Amino acid sequence: MKGHIDKLGVLIAILAAYGAWSPFASLRANRIVQGEGFGLFSALPAPMAWLLVAIILMGSLVALFRREASPRILAAATVLMALAALVGEAAAHLTPSENNYARVAPATGFWLLLFAFSLLAADGISRMRPDPKLRLAYLIATVGILSLIILSGAWTDLSVMKEYAARDDVFWREASRHLALALGSLGAAALIGIPLGVVCERVPAIRATVLTTLNLVQTIPSIALFGILIAPLGWLAIHVPGAYAIGIRGIGAAPAFVALFLYSMLPMVANTVAGLAAVPRESREAARGLGMTSAQRLFQVEFPLALPVILTAIRIVLVQNIGLATIAALIGGGGFGTFVFQGLGQMATDLVLLGALPTVGLAFFSAVVLDALIDMNSIVPARKEAR
Repeated sequence: MKGHIDKLGVLIAILAAYGAWSPFASLRANRIVQGEGFGLFSALPAPMAWLLVAIILMGSLVALFRREASPRILAAATVLMALAALVGEAAAHLTPSENNYARVAPATGFWLLLFAFSLLAADGISRMRPDPKLRLAYLIATVGILSLIILSGAWTDLSVMKEYAARDDVFWREASRHLALALGSLGAAALIGIPLGVVCERVPAIRATVLTTLNLVQTIPSIALFGILIAPLGWLAIHVPGAYAIGIRGIGAAPAFVALFLYSMLPMVANTVAGLAAVPRESREAARGLGMTSAQRLFQVEFPLALPVILTAIRIVLVQNIGLATIAALIGGGGFGTFVFQGLGQMATDLVLLGALPTVGLAFFSAVVLDALIDMNSIVPARKEAR
């Protein structure tokens, strides 16, 4: 029987058992005091608690004894949807009636169960080896289900949703700032970094100097770089006509944007150099034999073959910038970091989560989408070469 037990399934089952035994939800008198943990049978009505235990047990058995991808994905999806639905029910069950100050949040058990069966879902998907389009379909389905749960009001009584309800207009303003910083710095880095990478690949004499300089920028801690940029940008705002009017200031979005741009340059330039250097010599010679000009070879032959490597740089930069943009709130740059640092200052965990969870979700979404695009663009050049 030992040979039939999945090794990862053992870890998942242990995490699931410990999660089911641990507190499922916590109740606090208000948003900043310490909470009291409640197990499944205290946090939920008994029939719902037994139902969740049965679903967790089923999922654990599938993780232990079924190696096929489809049962693992189905079992994980069932447990995760049950957790998503019942954590909202726990909040409604535990919240005292007509009490606007009490806060109910998912506790250790919920997070352990979420991690365990997310791991099972990821394992099932990796065993299935889905093509990029199917991975995107899984992502869209997940986003759709989460959106339906939120819109249905099932999570209204959760503490993080109460924090959102108290500042929903501010939330979307900071979300737009966060995206503007991450995407804007990515766009500027692509606009400058890719041509610079082409030049570095063509002119080896400047390659080492450029890459060494960009490597030095990467060694500067993000908070330090934000601070370093305050003085020169503040000087520009005062002494250069029109600089202040277009948003250049010592604090705010300008130093955050410049810092993210500088951090983005190394992956952009280095991957462009690596992608172009990896283009097969035979492909270059064939293009020359066809009478293509240097520009035609670059855009019609070399760039398509180097595109997966360049897209990898875009993926690295976007995920990196989504995370680093959180720190921009320290210098008045806005973004989801506003809620994170406000929550830390107020010792309000749920306010921290209001900023942290969208940041993690946005980074995960971006990584999956760009991974799929990279795979799609890796397949196309391979087919062209085969022909």
